Amino acid sequence: MKKIFLVRYCIVAISFFYFTGAIGWANDTLTVSYEPLEEIVVSVPRVQQTTTNHQVLQNEQITQQNTGQNLPYLLSSVPSLQVTSDDGLGVGYTYFRLRGTDHTRINMTINNVPLNDSESQTVFWVNIADIATSLTSIDVQRGVGTSTNGVAAFGGSINMETHEPPTDKNEVVLCFNGGMYNTFREQISGVFSLSDTWKLKANFSKVNSDGFVYRTNSDLYSYYADLGYYTKKTQVVWRFFGGKEKTGMGWDGVSYDVAYGKNGADRRYNSAGEYVFEGKTHYYPNSDNYAQQHAQMHVLHRINPQWNVDFTAHYTHGGGYYEQLKNKPFTYFGLPTYTNEAGEEVTTTDAIYRQALNNHFAGFVFSTQYISDKLQIQAGAAANDYLGWHYGAILSVRDVAYPMALQPHQEYYRSRSNKADANMYVKMKGLLIHRNREQLSWYADVQYRYIFYKMWGINSITLQDLPICKHYHFFNPKVGLSYQNHNHLVYGSFAVANREPSRTNFTENVLWNESQKTYSGKMPTHEQLFDYEVGYNYSHSRFQLGANLYWMDYRNQLVLTGKIGDTGNQLTTNVKKSYRIGVELTAGVRITDWLQWEANCVLSRNKIKNHTETITLYDHSYNFLGTQDLFFKRATIAFSPTITGMSNLNFHFKYFDGSVQTHFVSKQYLDNTQNESAILHPYTTTNLNLQYQIPLKKRQPNLTLRCQINNVFNAYYASNGGNDGSCFDDGKACWPWFYAQSGINVHAGFIIKW
Repeated sequence: MKKIFLVRYCIVAISFFYFTGAIGWANDTLTVSYEPLEEIVVSVPRVQQTTTNHQVLQNEQITQQNTGQNLPYLLSSVPSLQVTSDDGLGVGYTYFRLRGTDHTRINMTINNVPLNDSESQTVFWVNIADIATSLTSIDVQRGVGTSTNGVAAFGGSINMETHEPPTDKNEVVLCFNGGMYNTFREQISGVFSLSDTWKLKANFSKVNSDGFVYRTNSDLYSYYADLGYYTKKTQVVWRFFGGKEKTGMGWDGVSYDVAYGKNGADRRYNSAGEYVFEGKTHYYPNSDNYAQQHAQMHVLHRINPQWNVDFTAHYTHGGGYYEQLKNKPFTYFGLPTYTNEAGEEVTTTDAIYRQALNNHFAGFVFSTQYISDKLQIQAGAAANDYLGWHYGAILSVRDVAYPMALQPHQEYYRSRSNKADANMYVKMKGLLIHRNREQLSWYADVQYRYIFYKMWGINSITLQDLPICKHYHFFNPKVGLSYQNHNHLVYGSFAVANREPSRTNFTENVLWNESQKTYSGKMPTHEQLFDYEVGYNYSHSRFQLGANLYWMDYRNQLVLTGKIGDTGNQLTTNVKKSYRIGVELTAGVRITDWLQWEANCVLSRNKIKNHTETITLYDHSYNFLGTQDLFFKRATIAFSPTITGMSNLNFHFKYFDGSVQTHFVSKQYLDNTQNESAILHPYTTTNLNLQYQIPLKKRQPNLTLRCQINNVFNAYYASNGGNDGSCFDDGKACWPWFYAQSGINVHAGFIIKW
């Protein structure tokens, strides 16, 4: 209790800054110009092992591909990364996997502040749509990587920066593009020098789309603003960003024939909200509505050329609900069944209901760094506190004969959560050899992380009390060694990561017996990862080659089961022993001064050891036959392709810029039973991006025309899906579901800079 009190005391102390307006951002690398005759550099670089298993995307690369899709689609060149979306276009709810690991187990930060939701441990990109416009860089680290704030990195980490060195010039940018399925994006941004010490940057974006899948329309807006005060040794920057979304639902998925366009099926079909009235099919306008606001204050002070101090206070508020019509048992809402006039018990109904949440997340981040020629030391600490309310209400039932009267917005569950998270770390990097072009360096990193998680109230799944109170203590060491000689780099690293279960791991699997004060069901446990990485890279003025070998050895890994929850979230379960092993190959060549080619290929093996899966059996008339246990010595982990590849051909000729990017993803199983009738088929997609900057005279606006063609060859494919473990007696999956992705789609527009 003393630890919890200390964490909360620190958070309450810095919370004073939130409500007095002193809220801003954190950053790692800063370069600031103050006066025309003197450039002052305040630097806080990340202290990390030098490796090639990460990729940094700069603002120019991000902007070139940005036509309104959510951020994961702009990361598609990263090895081992696959993207998917509910609407099929990447405008609505969008997700990604890295090394086969789902997005809930990827650490994501923005300006060193945790972005993952504390309970679901994911990032809903629609809440900050078009955040990519405000980013200056994105560092994607595969594997555990270095210590950072927020959840543990079990497949990788994504560190986003919004910092941009202030300049004395003023600039305004207007961007517009439109495309198929009524997709439109309007964006305006500006950078303003208010004085020698005050700088302002602002951005507003609006994105609308009908979506490829019917009724997955998106109505999104996002904003970003920062105000900075800069002196020679100190920076204080306030950052505010967020957005609001309203999207149609497409998370129910479709059948195989629909997803792949077989037998004349309409690939855009969506069953969400479907009901029959007076013999006709109708659709209720299911919708998801949510808003999120972020505020950060960042203070950076350079004590002397060797020492820097960095402090960040942050606050995030989110709230909203989803509303849908679905056929549900009366007991789902705690309502009694009834007997109709024919003497039959009626147990289900088409119900319209809402599930809502309201949450607050606040905390601080502190670090200090010492830099010398042969040694870098960085020490830091962070503490965060999360409060969340969950509640659901039934609005109406479409059963006119139902005898029980419902109250307006009759509430059927309410619960509350509190999660406190604190960590401290020390990172060190030093040189053992440093002569001419030869360098041998070492790296060490140790982190302690503490989590307190409490949940109380009515479980939305069982409508019973679910009092959960958990304490986690994690110790995460990391070491690395790298040797560089001229153009050759060889490195190796070892890291340990621990991660706590998410909210749904408890609500979907655990029951509470109030009379006996005991739990039943499968209590989730924390997972642990031992990550071994070895790599080699060769760089030449004309070409580059790289290979990274990884072995990720898990204890109690939370793997995807193929099942989904009521809100479309993919469910996970602990497996005792599992591993992911693979090699990531990268290559690049500058063919001419105006033509470059880069590519990557990832070969992997992803297995669960000694795995038993229980399946449900039916005959072809859907009569229940019982259950069966299947044992696998080595079971392939769901949603883990053996091969992924990317090819990107870039050309820059005078005022023309363009790229041709091709992606390949091999077969993926929809669950952990290796059922060949429940798979995502291999797919290949090609995207073409063209830009032309119109040459204009000085003092005239800079005008760029752009065109993006996605899925040029109109491939029919699905990039996500699921299976509930039900099979016919001949072994074929009963009802696997898929998420169809759009065929060819074209978007075009312009960018004007003043």
